[in-house]
Amino acid sequence: MKPLIRLFLILAALLPAASHVYAKGTAMTETRQAAYLAGGCFWGMEELVRQIPGVLGTEVGYTGGETPNAVYQQVKTGRTGHAESLKIVFDPVQLTYRHLLFEFFRMHNPTTRNKQGNDIGTQYRSAIFYLDETQKSTAEEVIRTVDASGDWGAPVVTEVVPYREFYRAEEYHQKYLVKHPDGYTCHFVRRLGLGEK
Repeated sequence: MKPLIRLFLILAALLPAASHVYAKGTAMTETRQAAYLAGGCFWGMEELVRQIPGVLGTEVGYTGGETPNAVYQQVKTGRTGHAESLKIVFDPVQLTYRHLLFEFFRMHNPTTRNKQGNDIGTQYRSAIFYLDETQKSTAEEVIRTVDASGDWGAPVVTEVVPYREFYRAEEYHQKYLVKHPDGYTCHFVRRLGLGEK
């Protein structure tokens, strides 16, 4: 077999695996990385995160549960195991994953289990869904820093768990507060001295 044909066959065999990894949200480039975070109602989270310099795009959806192809009518019952979550694509040159996590801890209360503002239930839990060991160790280090700061006055209960699947929420949820500027949110950026500088 000619070397060029052999190379083509090897690349063709690898392509499905590579696209599968990308579809799962685990393959990124030097200028594009992904993060999956949950911190209460995804409307308010998305509105604040998309304004952070270095964020290239956001989508709201459902992560961390057992029900395949989960939809809002299922997730809102709290019985699917999913959290209302945010997929964030960012430029790591402009915004490090570590700094993104500090911003995350400023915009929601990480000390209240399964609760943000008026929203109560496992679907409103605080969670970081890591894509690799680097994201996991960064998340754990940031949580230690947030805990040590004492800024929240209680221990952080944010889950750090492996990413499994993200189901994009219905279109009316996407950028909800852009479409409805007076819509409900319990999120705002708190001025905390979390020591990330």
